[in-house]
Amino acid sequence: MFSYCADPETLQGLQWLSCYLTTGKHMSLYVSVFVVLALLLITAPTALLFGFFGAMSARSRIAPLRWIGKLYIAVVRGVPDIAFFLFFVIALDQGFEWMRHQVKCPDWDEPIRRGSDFVVCDAAKLPLGDSPQWIHETYGFFLAVLTFAIVFGAFAANVLYGAMRAVPRPQLETAEAYGMNRRQTFWRILVPQMWVYALPGLSNLWMVLIKATPLLFLLGVEDIVYWARELGSTANPRFTDYPHGDWRMWYFFALLVFYLIFTRVSEVFLERLMTKLTKGQATTGGEAQRKAQA
Repeated sequence: MFSYCADPETLQGLQWLSCYLTTGKHMSLYVSVFVVLALLLITAPTALLFGFFGAMSARSRIAPLRWIGKLYIAVVRGVPDIAFFLFFVIALDQGFEWMRHQVKCPDWDEPIRRGSDFVVCDAAKLPLGDSPQWIHETYGFFLAVLTFAIVFGAFAANVLYGAMRAVPRPQLETAEAYGMNRRQTFWRILVPQMWVYALPGLSNLWMVLIKATPLLFLLGVEDIVYWARELGSTANPRFTDYPHGDWRMWYFFALLVFYLIFTRVSEVFLERLMTKLTKGQATTGGEAQRKAQA
């Protein structure tokens, strides 16, 4: 922090503002921006992986596997996201602790379920009570990533399932005519060609995922919305060196600008990716490129 910030009462104008914006709590706000970006960078490929296996299961020839895939897609897509965010955090946390309890405390003779309480031995708790704060924060972040991946993976599965069915059947029949087996046709023909059909839906899903990051506070993660609300609320002179009125409007306006810029950058990247994927493809986008080059 700047040396002239030592005595806030003597500060004026931009000096006061520069010192105010570099307080410890504001540093937590800036760190939370990277937390949100990290969540998106980890969750997007993880959800896509969930979605890919969900789509493969939904189109499987094995009936039980096909039922599981379609049930996963239908149930998660049919229930409000906020309900799943509240459910999965508790369910996953208790599930992990229950498995640890079975391994670490096999001689436990008391019931784990006691009415509405869930009680396991101290050694099975996640994280342990004496763990440092960063362990608790990392564990909460892990649960958030897993929850987001499960929820958005179902939407990705539905998109990929439709994209797989959109690949022209003659393409697959040609591969079979050349002697490719079912697995070779899937990985060499179907999967490479399905992305051009899946990208519009996945693009929308990416935008929804960006807009869903404020739900992190439901999962116990101190995100940018949490800090904007905390820092923007009226600051009493008795508790801070930088008192101010209700500034939440300005903090949330800054968040609005942040999300608009982020989504615009995403749109530009996705448009370029779509152009690259449709090049040479027998699609509307590919045909438009061929006409433009003619």
